[in-house]
Amino acid sequence: MLATQHFNCSGPMASCNHNSMEQRPEGGRTGTNNGTAPSPLAAGISMSLGILFNVVALIILVKAYNRFRRRSKATFLLFASSLVATDLAGHIISGALVLSRYSASTNSTTSNTSDHDVSCSFLGGSMVFFGLCPLFLGCAMAAERCLGITKPLVHARLVTTARTKMALTMIWFLALCVALLPSFNLGDYALQYPGTWCFISVMDDVKATDLAFMILFSGLALSSLALAFVCNTISGIKLVTARLKKKSCSQRFSARAHDTEMVVQLVGIMVTSCICWSPLLVFGLISATRSYTHSLADDDCTYRTLMVTGVRMATCNQILDPWVYILLRRAILRKIYHITKKQASSRGGTLRSLRWDISSFQTSEKNCIKNI
Repeated sequence: MLATQHFNCSGPMASCNHNSMEQRPEGGRTGTNNGTAPSPLAAGISMSLGILFNVVALIILVKAYNRFRRRSKATFLLFASSLVATDLAGHIISGALVLSRYSASTNSTTSNTSDHDVSCSFLGGSMVFFGLCPLFLGCAMAAERCLGITKPLVHARLVTTARTKMALTMIWFLALCVALLPSFNLGDYALQYPGTWCFISVMDDVKATDLAFMILFSGLALSSLALAFVCNTISGIKLVTARLKKKSCSQRFSARAHDTEMVVQLVGIMVTSCICWSPLLVFGLISATRSYTHSLADDDCTYRTLMVTGVRMATCNQILDPWVYILLRRAILRKIYHITKKQASSRGGTLRSLRWDISSFQTSEKNCIKNI
């Protein structure tokens, strides 16, 4: 998902260049037509970086999946590969649609209104679909690892490759059903300020169905983050407790090392998702509620700016997710540990040498005094 680079708020926040906001005939949806085309540079860079990072992470995960195909880690890697592939598809599809809107903004006078509505609805649906999928997948991965760590025998009996693929299909299907709700008049997608992206209608002419749609979207997303937090916390406590007890053979220790690596990656995914998605979910919910109750008043510019900030941060989630798998691998963490350990030992050696020099100086000084 990609957002816009520039937006005009001249002077106080209350005067958000309203003269440049073009009222669309359908439902008062807003766009921009101030004669200045926004620059697509930031969107293009974001799309390119997202595609590059996700491709690298996908290659790493596919290679790891081929190595661990018959181990318990294979299920986690299948989920992780699906998550990265979904992020990659989101960057390509949503990014292409956003860039097309940048080009359309330069020729808005000749654009077809019906085509404009269709493309906006498709972009809004893509934003919802590719927004929910990573959160659902992160939650499913956390639940799967929690079951594998706390109940390994039950996990071995219940979790299979076929059932994992079925769960992935259900997750994608559920996200698609939510994204298609406006097709059944349950909510609506609207052109968002400054006219280069589309999302759930949260600002202008918000209806009860729009508010319910935004509550559903935010509720599902926040519930996924909360459930992932609970599962990761349980997994982390279980691993720490098992390590403190030290009742494991070498084979079990190796399996626990893989579990620790996966939980560390899941915590990274969860923290990244919380930081990147919470602003858009919270700002969107507040904006829809205040717009529906007609209490926005002169704060509409502030909330438009907050929505743009929120979607930018949500876009960063698809760029940062691949780095979780690239950096938080056991091989990388082991190298960081060894480097840190060497630096700590070298500092400790320097400190011990300094203490020895001081003590030897004090001893020689005492000897000199005695001789005198």
